[in-house]
Amino acid sequence: MTVDVLVTGADGQLGWELQRKAKARKITARALNRTDLDIADKDAVLDAVTTTKPRVLINAAAYTAVDKAESEPDEAFAINHDGPAHLANACRQTGIPLIHVSTDYVFDGTKNGPYCEDDSLAPLGVYGASKLAGENAIRNSLPQHIILRTAWVYGAHGKNFVKTMLRLAETQSTLRVVNDQHGCPTFAADLADATLDIAQRITSETLPIEGYGTFHCTGSGRTTWSGLAEKIFEFAIPDLDKRPAVEGIATAEYPTPARRPANSILDCGKLTHTYGITLRPWQDALANMLQLSLTESANDAKGRQ
Repeated sequence: MTVDVLVTGADGQLGWELQRKAKARKITARALNRTDLDIADKDAVLDAVTTTKPRVLINAAAYTAVDKAESEPDEAFAINHDGPAHLANACRQTGIPLIHVSTDYVFDGTKNGPYCEDDSLAPLGVYGASKLAGENAIRNSLPQHIILRTAWVYGAHGKNFVKTMLRLAETQSTLRVVNDQHGCPTFAADLADATLDIAQRITSETLPIEGYGTFHCTGSGRTTWSGLAEKIFEFAIPDLDKRPAVEGIATAEYPTPARRPANSILDCGKLTHTYGITLRPWQDALANMLQLSLTESANDAKGRQ
């Protein structure tokens, strides 16, 4: 049976939102998690694509354990490079466009100002290198592709920085958070809407001229991790027993196996110019996410009483 959209990475933050948003839009979609489909398996990928016969394939599957990737490079490259390569190959054979989600980690973060799509690529670690390799595999195999680079993704589903801050706030009075890394927080629900907007342009055959290629898609505005933490607690105050203090620290004071870009700010002007898509300010999206999540938690608590 032909569907409008085939989604990989169904259990991830974005994959979960793509399913929810597709249903709301009455888009016929099939979503596959890693148990359903290992995108590193070339034959399985081709079989899934030819059997499902989607009009668009959205790859939201990825190895995202940034620090763990430093000790698991083979696993990271299998999912972030081999997987996209197999998907692009299957799409080329079946004539299906591919929307692939990538990351700010393809940049080294040293630029003074927002990164544009054609800026120099220089990942700092295995995760970024594997994602860049996946981008290049798609470009080299499939002309009908759209690569969406995003950053600092959080959502109502799955693990993320926002949920970690709320969890730590339950037991700690002071949280030390990095204040010299800059980026654009992106609500997974907003990213899903943008992705489906593009998918529907493809299925309705209204794709703009120069609609294929690489685009940046993040929440509007910028902040630091400590700035994001402060805003999380500001919005969540009514639902917190007490608001923890946020102490800004330098990256050097919080060493990790993988280096992070100091500048993860992406210029999304090309996406706005080409598709008319601009994600809302990150503060508005965060308030929305917290309202939804905290209301859901409260309802769950009442249900257990």
